[in-house]
Amino acid sequence: MSRLTDAEVLLTPGEVAVLFRVDPKTVTRWAKAGKLTSIRTLGGHRRYRESEVKELLQDHPKTGN
Repeated sequence: MSRLTDAEVLLTPGEVAVLFRVDPKTVTRWAKAGKLTSIRTLGGHRRYRESEVKELLQDHPKTGN
């Protein structure tokens, strides 16, 4: 299991959803499917590494309006 560094920024499902223009539940499904790695807080909430999200965003850019 990898440990977080002090500088690692974590994003909420809502923050990730805004970046991809999807519903937060979609982000949760991506985590369950293995598309994104989620980290659980002590309260059981999912968080996502900003670096991993940005990498995925580069592979799948936002669609235009």
